[in-house]
Amino acid sequence: MLTPKELLIKARKPAEDAMRLHPFYCGKVETTLKCRIRDFDDFAIWYTPGVAAPCKAIQADPELVYQYTNKWNTVAVISDGTRVLGLGDIGPKAGLPVIEGKALLYKYLGGVDGVAITLDTKDPDVIINTVRILQPAFGGINLEDISQPKCFRILDTLRATCEIPIWHDDQQGTATVVLAGLMNALKLVGKKISGVQMAFVGAGAASVACSRMIFAYGANPALCYFVDTKGILHRGRTDLEMRKAEFVDKWRLCNITNAEGRTGGIAEALKGVDVLIGMSTPGPDTIKKEWIRTMAEDPIVFACANPIPEIWPWEAKEAGAAVVATGRSDFLNQVNNSLGFPGIFRGTLDVRARTITDEMCIAAAEALAKMAEERGLSPDYILPTMDEWEVFPREAVAVAMKAQEQGIARLSISAEEELQQASAIIKRSRDLTKMMMKEGFIAEADSPIST
Repeated sequence: MLTPKELLIKARKPAEDAMRLHPFYCGKVETTLKCRIRDFDDFAIWYTPGVAAPCKAIQADPELVYQYTNKWNTVAVISDGTRVLGLGDIGPKAGLPVIEGKALLYKYLGGVDGVAITLDTKDPDVIINTVRILQPAFGGINLEDISQPKCFRILDTLRATCEIPIWHDDQQGTATVVLAGLMNALKLVGKKISGVQMAFVGAGAASVACSRMIFAYGANPALCYFVDTKGILHRGRTDLEMRKAEFVDKWRLCNITNAEGRTGGIAEALKGVDVLIGMSTPGPDTIKKEWIRTMAEDPIVFACANPIPEIWPWEAKEAGAAVVATGRSDFLNQVNNSLGFPGIFRGTLDVRARTITDEMCIAAAEALAKMAEERGLSPDYILPTMDEWEVFPREAVAVAMKAQEQGIARLSISAEEELQQASAIIKRSRDLTKMMMKEGFIAEADSPIST
């Protein structure tokens, strides 16, 4: 077993490798061909003059765009760079490596073609209009790393006005995976969601969305506490009451959570609670060991800040946590959006759903939790890992079935057909990457990646 010092050294290695490998590859994704080019005569089929025929067909029947182009499988990943990881407002250029990384994960884990787009604007109306005029070319939109409170209005407006699914991964993706992890963590400690007390540390988009989905699944808001940079949310927070038109969700939380009227900061919010969900300032030491010790028996700690969790997982365990999860892939129990969005969008695209509902997200969360339970739950295993790629087709099935049940799918497909189709698409994407690595089309770095 590694010592805390060795774990800390391990935690720093991904950043060191990233600084070496990003300039080596000069980007993580590229455009490749999917149709055959036997000779130059084929250009007459794929471009002029032949391409005029499918253009006319789509003009006559716009739904044919899903059959004649790659719209059916393409998602735009769009950001203004105003809330990137735990780095804050770093701008569209500095945010591009993250958005490219998201496109990589879409392709490798979900077989979805992600297109990275960063916008040189912070104006929510400009972002909304840009997405609207881009939607003819895409099967869906993934909003990414957009600051609050504007991210809420952008998502709500676009969901109400666009004809393709609009997804804000920082909200919906995070909430889906957190809910799945919470389902299984509660099973391990023998507690029911309806009776547990929770503290949400951080009141940003991800945390607000998590609470909405967790409350929808059965948690009691009155038993929960929210902490933002100014302390615990409660009905006496006049700073939020005065700006309730701007901070609609935070003011709503002031009124439905914290029935006892608790005040103070993180330390006070954690006293006696069963679950901590941290999505706040990157650590370490944002959350202290002594605060964990004041929680209820067998506490559950989700320290999900990126790139460094609010408290190192080994420190949370030393303080008595029964189950600990973070947002990092190099620690056990990764509660990361990457377990959600590839499978969710796979299922959404496969039935051409018009939107992605909370019910579809809950269905995906249940599929995630069920797979981990089937493989054997433990304090160090509450969710499948990204290596267990079968989870993504299973999520796709759950999402596709729920979309059809809710009447928002353009296509009808059985669960068996969707499992076969999604599995084939995802396997093809993974196999192509492995083949290109084997054949040298994806070059090997001069020195191996550290382990």
